[in-house]
Amino acid sequence: MKNKVALVTGGMGGIGSHIARYLADHGAVVAVTYFKNGDHSAAEAWLREQKSQGYDFKIYYADLTDFDATEQLIAKIVADLGSLDILVNNAGITADATLVKMTPEHWHKVIDNNLHSIFNVTRNALKPMLDKKYGRIINISSINGQKGQFGQTNYCASKAGIHGFTKALAYEVAKKGVTVNTVSPGYVKTSMVEKVDEAILQDIIKQIPVGRLAEPAEVARAVAFLASEDSGYITGSNFSINGGQHMY
Repeated sequence: MKNKVALVTGGMGGIGSHIARYLADHGAVVAVTYFKNGDHSAAEAWLREQKSQGYDFKIYYADLTDFDATEQLIAKIVADLGSLDILVNNAGITADATLVKMTPEHWHKVIDNNLHSIFNVTRNALKPMLDKKYGRIINISSINGQKGQFGQTNYCASKAGIHGFTKALAYEVAKKGVTVNTVSPGYVKTSMVEKVDEAILQDIIKQIPVGRLAEPAEVARAVAFLASEDSGYITGSNFSINGGQHMY
């Protein structure tokens, strides 16, 4: 993927950072979006840290739940970097509660951030890909979009919706040089997961046949493969990376 331009949404998170690095390691020019409720100083600190480790990412502030903002985002990336060849829809949030206690705000916030954002970004990113007759779109879902999870009706609905979106779009653009696939991680060893109470974390690990959490790099490697030119015959597929916790 040398000199290909990649966009990783939510690229400053635990999984997103590894995806951005892995794509850069394989020659891509990588743009990363952030929102962080307008915390630009945190984004700049992240960028400095990446640069200190040899990564020259381009960062863009955008509210991905806003269609017009994403249209402007894609236009700026293409103007700045000359193209857009790879899109990794990674941004997402949780707002957990059982359905009987879930507020409309919790529901809409998760659906907007996890599912509507994928429409907004992908809809605008498709044009430069179709113009070139080349593109790779990878949508990050979750094991819980396949098997469900207590207290996550909003999150599971959003992540399950990604599968339908992926398959339908894959049909639409398959003959136009663009592939669309989904990656569904299980529990990944990120700072957020490692903050879970140790007893609860050990109970989670007991449910995973391989007996451990995934390393973020394991997810990133799968994404990088699907983003490569060598994966042109794979589209409409879902790659489960969950250590055997959910098999189907």
